[in-house]
Amino acid sequence: MLEKRGSVRWDYDEDADVLYLTIGDPAPAVGVDVGEGVVVRYDEAEKQIVGLTVTGLRERLLVNLPGAS
Repeated sequence: MLEKRGSVRWDYDEDADVLYLTIGDPAPAVGVDVGEGVVVRYDEAEKQIVGLTVTGLRERLLVNLPGAS
């Protein structure tokens, strides 16, 4: 499920407070909501996780990291 090797790219949308992670080359995928603002992007054909979307990242960091505020 997570055997694919390759670079991890990320993009952070500060206005929306959303972090997008892409594993390897961009690929068509379905989003699977795993709860608490996390969506796993899954390539059904290759049976591989190809990305991750995390909403509310700034708030999570402020609440959970000491000294982040």
